[in-house]
Amino acid sequence: MSARTPAPSGGVRARLLAHSARHRETPPGPGYKWVALSNTTLGVLIATMDASIVIISLPAIFRGIGLDPLSAGNIGYLLWMILGYLLVSAVLVVVLGRLGDMFGRVRIYNLGFLVFACASVALSLDPFRAGAGALWLILWRIVQAFGGSMLTANSAAILTDAFPARQRGTALGINQITALAGQFLGLLAGGLLAAVDWRAVFWVSVPVSVAGTVWSYLSLRETAAGGRGRVDWLGNLTFASGAGFLLAGITYGIQPYGGHATGWTNPWVLTGVLGGLFLLLVFCVVETRVAEPMFRLSLFRVRAFAAGNLAALLTAIARGGLQFMLIIWLQGIWLPLHGYDFEDTPLWAGIFMLPLTLGFLIAGPVSGYLSDRFGARVFSTAGLVVVAGSFLGLLTLPVNFDYGAFAALLLLNGLGQGMFSSPNTSSIMGSVPARYRGAASGMRSTFQNSGTALSIGVFFSLMVSGLASSLPATLSSGLQAHGVPAATAHEAASLPPVSTLFATFLGDNPIGHLLGGGTLDHLTAAQRATLTGHTFFPELVSGPFHHGLTIVFGVATGMALISAVASALRGGHERTDGDTPGSGPAPTAKGGSARRTARSS
Repeated sequence: MSARTPAPSGGVRARLLAHSARHRETPPGPGYKWVALSNTTLGVLIATMDASIVIISLPAIFRGIGLDPLSAGNIGYLLWMILGYLLVSAVLVVVLGRLGDMFGRVRIYNLGFLVFACASVALSLDPFRAGAGALWLILWRIVQAFGGSMLTANSAAILTDAFPARQRGTALGINQITALAGQFLGLLAGGLLAAVDWRAVFWVSVPVSVAGTVWSYLSLRETAAGGRGRVDWLGNLTFASGAGFLLAGITYGIQPYGGHATGWTNPWVLTGVLGGLFLLLVFCVVETRVAEPMFRLSLFRVRAFAAGNLAALLTAIARGGLQFMLIIWLQGIWLPLHGYDFEDTPLWAGIFMLPLTLGFLIAGPVSGYLSDRFGARVFSTAGLVVVAGSFLGLLTLPVNFDYGAFAALLLLNGLGQGMFSSPNTSSIMGSVPARYRGAASGMRSTFQNSGTALSIGVFFSLMVSGLASSLPATLSSGLQAHGVPAATAHEAASLPPVSTLFATFLGDNPIGHLLGGGTLDHLTAAQRATLTGHTFFPELVSGPFHHGLTIVFGVATGMALISAVASALRGGHERTDGDTPGSGPAPTAKGGSARRTARSS
């Protein structure tokens, strides 16, 4: 319907449609790019904050719904509260980015804000308790992740369309660093809000998502023509099921099985991992045989695109491992040793990790601006070398470290990740044809989100393996030294190390769980006070934990260095000052133009 020919009824619907038509026909002004930047930055901030906000507030959430997260039957709820959001974010972003190419990036982005807002309201109104309450939260977290994936899948493409090449690195840098900082700001917000009320963890996203929904519908424009096409249903099905089975199998590998500390011998875990890999192989074959694939494999012929995504995947795994290990280190050991109650450690862990976020916020926009002028390779590669150096520095720290040195290393890590992320995102998005930017943005987000999900299985398995070699003997002897009978101490020490790991991850003193059945009641008051105090458990596990930490940070260092090599191989910098939003592909470094690559597909 034209703005000049309203419907004969002249009703409210006609006026709204007329306003929508005028909105679409009005070309964006010179300030539109800043509107797009501010709105998409808000979108990715709230989406990534909600991905991590429950991690540090899980103890308060489970207490609020009356569920013990460390009971054997409830660990699945705990895992899926974190895993559900990450799995959806990893699996669906490519599909939603492709739909943005087909039906309009702004349209899918706006719908994502609406879905996210509705899910946020539902989460804050959980009417159930115990297992039913946990299932309600998991279900609506999955719906919320669906909306968040619409936001993250299309935000980079909207910015790439809106900004000229000479400013694209700055814009994408601000957007990307805000997304990464949101993961750590979510930890701080979760700690602060959980201290008020567990529902406040979900309330905070309601006004932001509602305001963002209204703002995006009123202000954002389609600046690139969408291309109608077919939905690659077989590709969608094989990718979603393959990635889902693989990531779920890897994550469940951290749970014990058959007397082993981890579940990598569990037939179901092996079936999930191998079945997922097989389905992803089928997916790759399918994508080479369909006319309009969801995952355009030909883009990997562009060196900057392939190298940038490989570096992003490995860096995301290392970053996720760092996030989880820092939470365990601070909440389970360092903060209790310094007199903080276990119940207060989630809040203070978020506060003491702020130097990491500060590093992101400083380096991201600066490196994005400089990479527009001097190219992405030198900044992204140097940033990853800095990240590797910070991991090596963390390896040298004792478990009970001096906070000044710890904060300096976190700041250095944040600066390095900021130096890498902004130029890398700009390089990836600028290397592909304009008509594929939605799919490219989704593919980039898939690698990043998959890395975060993979980090749970990879680094928790490494840590559990490290603990399993020394924790049982240490725990048994320590308990016996404070009056616990040998049989009870041995039984407690024989429990899976993952239970101890989850206890420290949740900021909970696990001695009460380990010594169930009234054992503590038969000890003297002094013995009970020692066993359940601030220092006994942290001092007991500090040695085994440091052994596991050495393995984790050693692997993370290797991943950062491999990422640096991949980043260095992306090719040199070619100026694209003549590239205007929506005009076509930016040329790729030392590999011909992305336009030629697209034609070959």
